[in-house]
Amino acid sequence: MSRPFAIVTGSSTGIGLELAKRCAKEGYDLLIAADEPEIEHAAASLRAGGTEVQSLQVDLATTEGVDKLYAAAKGRPVDALLANAGRGLGHAFLDQDLGKARQVVDTNIMGTIYLIHKVGNDMRRRNSGRILIVGSIAGFTPGSFQAVYNGTKAFLNSFSFALREELNDTKITVTCLMPGATETEFFRRAEMMDTAVGTAEKDDPAEVANIGFDAMMKGEGDVVSGLKNKVQSAAANVIPAGVLASQHRKMAEPGTAKK
Repeated sequence: MSRPFAIVTGSSTGIGLELAKRCAKEGYDLLIAADEPEIEHAAASLRAGGTEVQSLQVDLATTEGVDKLYAAAKGRPVDALLANAGRGLGHAFLDQDLGKARQVVDTNIMGTIYLIHKVGNDMRRRNSGRILIVGSIAGFTPGSFQAVYNGTKAFLNSFSFALREELNDTKITVTCLMPGATETEFFRRAEMMDTAVGTAEKDDPAEVANIGFDAMMKGEGDVVSGLKNKVQSAAANVIPAGVLASQHRKMAEPGTAKK
């Protein structure tokens, strides 16, 4: 029997790399992608364990980038799509560079749903496959000083539940992993190292990835990683949005980093 095949996006570092490691451990051949040269280092480390790995440096915020990734699979059936690629952006919305804000939307939303549409249709024709979408507990909270990012995660959280329902009469599973703040390059890249959340202690990306992978393999609809994050996400369902936005300001406003 041939080995299963997985595509993991945003897999040069952080949660994406840990998801790729877990796929490799479970016997998957891999196609991994990210928009930075570090993807080659990630591929080398995965190949050292004997896994067949194809790597691609590509911008998944663009239609062309997604097309290039899809073509790189060369028609091989995708058993698992782990859609992790994402960008963050700190600071007040009106102070942000609109081009950077648009790149967050294009990466987190358009690139993600375009790839899922292409791979998902292939899965539907075979009536087989697993999709893991990395959302966030940020999607439950109006993100003052992260307004665009939190909005994109709210979209992904909602989209995953809707897609799962649409596919409930198939053998395709859709799982949404919703982590909290995790120890990755995210906050540095989002220019948030002068904030309380950027400098606070964070979750271990390997633990987050393992929770998400296990949920995907069980066919679960969603999973929030970590007890603290579970409490926060539950509270967000009952606390007024204005209060949540004010609380988020205390974490994400520039200059709130603890010294």
